Amino acid sequence: MCFGQFSRLCHWGPLSALGIIKCVTGVTLHCNNIIWAGNSSTASMNLLCFMSLSGLTLYNFLSAAVHGPGFLPLNWAPDNLSDVKYMQFCKLCNSYKAPRSHHCRKCKRCVLKMDHHCPWINNCVGWRNHGHFVAFLAFAVLGCLHASFILMYTLYASIYRIQLLHHSKQTAILGLHGTIMCVLSLGFAVGVVLAVGMLFIFQVRAIARNRTGIEDWIMEKADYRRKNSGTKFTYPYDLGLLRNVKQVVNWTCNPVGDGITWETIEGRDQYSLTKEQLRQKKDKRNRARMYIVGKSYSGRWFPVSHGFKVLCHPPCTDEERIDLQYGDKILVTRWHKYWLFGEKIQDSISLLERKRGWFPRQCVSESYEEDLPTLSEDKCDKKKSSRLIFST
Repeated sequence: MCFGQFSRLCHWGPLSALGIIKCVTGVTLHCNNIIWAGNSSTASMNLLCFMSLSGLTLYNFLSAAVHGPGFLPLNWAPDNLSDVKYMQFCKLCNSYKAPRSHHCRKCKRCVLKMDHHCPWINNCVGWRNHGHFVAFLAFAVLGCLHASFILMYTLYASIYRIQLLHHSKQTAILGLHGTIMCVLSLGFAVGVVLAVGMLFIFQVRAIARNRTGIEDWIMEKADYRRKNSGTKFTYPYDLGLLRNVKQVVNWTCNPVGDGITWETIEGRDQYSLTKEQLRQKKDKRNRARMYIVGKSYSGRWFPVSHGFKVLCHPPCTDEERIDLQYGDKILVTRWHKYWLFGEKIQDSISLLERKRGWFPRQCVSESYEEDLPTLSEDKCDKKKSSRLIFST
């Protein structure tokens, strides 16, 4: 049984990651002892280097998973109540969203400087654990790269041991089970180098620009809104390469600041980005269209019965799929060629019962009703002022 913060590790993501770390580390140590059994200095040097990388990988992985990203306090509001007009309101946390904060539907909390939810640590990557997460990626790539060379050389020395003996060179005897484990660990190590290495490059790019993955998406929409005007939205948190890096990278990987107040460039303030988000939210409301369900959909991720094209062109996201029944009404806010994203219109729902997600486009047809119902999130906006007055 898991207790406290370590309960985050009782999930398929962290358990799989820990299993890969253990497998690669154990087999690499075994191969290191075999291949350099007669050369203590070389074996010790490789052992020290590899174990340092493996230990730092494990430490930063556990730190990123257990420490978490830092959550916005429940019922939070800014000190200056006049600033709430620049903020979005989170209905589930019953608080205003601080600059750069976003609600994670998996963590069920508003996350400070949220980048993304990582299933491998079963937690979000945000203000508090960003440094540990990036360090974990870096040491994992370096450690697996080191392990790959040791494992490949051991496999080569085992397969071609007769030829190597003929030339009086170092050989290795793995046996059947040893060879299988060596090949499996080599596959894990190379996979980590490629997949995690790519993610590390993305994170380095994000740190250099002081921009999270969610903020990248906000900026894309901001530029799209202005493409006809010839102007561009100025990102407020890009302080220059060195100052951007210092906000995340340091020797202790500890976060800088409080996660709520952020330094901005000249001419911009704390709410420049949130103002842009509110404008985008208004555009989304104006863009929404009503659709009527003509064909039921079970909500499965692989709807075989809806055609080969729908099956082979799913939306590239882990967002929910929603089930549809004949006659349901859906307010759609995003469109793909074969899929749509929207919210099911329900007469009376609680905040936790909202049904939003993706569904096949062929299941619905557009309705031309003049009066569109408001989104559930907008219904709650009307209660902001009364809640604030009540709380104060």
